[in-house]
Amino acid sequence: MAQNKVSCIDIVFGDQKIPFIGGPCVIESRDHSLKMAEEILKITDKLDIPFIFKSSFDKANRTSIDSFRGNGLDEGLKILEEVKDTFNVSVLTDIHHPEQAKIVSSVVDILQIPAFLCRQTDLLVAAAETGKVVNIKKGQFLSPYKVKNIIDKVVATGNKNILVTERGNSFGYDSLTSDMRSIQIMKEFGFPVIYDATHSAQIPGNFEETTTGNRQFIPGQIYSAVATGCDGIFMEVHDNVDQALSDASTQWPLDKLESVLVSMLAFRETYLNHGKKNG
Repeated sequence: MAQNKVSCIDIVFGDQKIPFIGGPCVIESRDHSLKMAEEILKITDKLDIPFIFKSSFDKANRTSIDSFRGNGLDEGLKILEEVKDTFNVSVLTDIHHPEQAKIVSSVVDILQIPAFLCRQTDLLVAAAETGKVVNIKKGQFLSPYKVKNIIDKVVATGNKNILVTERGNSFGYDSLTSDMRSIQIMKEFGFPVIYDATHSAQIPGNFEETTTGNRQFIPGQIYSAVATGCDGIFMEVHDNVDQALSDASTQWPLDKLESVLVSMLAFRETYLNHGKKNG
């Protein structure tokens, strides 16, 4: 099946460039969000990488009931809107309830469906009916083949502005592993596929009260995903990972972002050149 290109304002997924979706896992404060957006944008502008700022106003699936969840819908949207207006960047955030779709779509450019909710029909339809780009995180409990049914729910509304994100699969009880074949399989459904490099490195909470992970594997996973043909990279990025209020084990350090993106571009160029030779 031929792959559709999906546009978000002036960013095109499925084209020559590889967009970068990044930002802190959760909105920690107004000042922190603005700082992170500014610093990431400096790097992506320097490297000519399209940038979408990501941060969550609510982390509804934290391991512990005592974990920080965010600033809430109203305050979170105010902060995301200020980031968008201040830096002229597109923004992405996730929704958890159908009634949030219309409200959130008044500010953000991409509505994200969390992995654990990816089969929830009412949520998918509500997001799709806004007309916004819908980024569907593939559940870590699903094979890539099952994503076709999820895509069909969105397409049924008439909305074909769809992204699908690979974020690892459950392996045993307490690890995630990335099967890069998933990228190629899901691309066959006709829509761009994003690779979530930071969530794919997680070890979800088992007896612990927090989710841990293996940050050291993230660069290699990015290069593998790009070499396999993904259409975008998703990374949660923080300027002080040890003090991050969510996903501290797998957010990528801001001071190491440029180097990993430079290497990513080299793999991307190799992938594109290989395609031209074999096209």
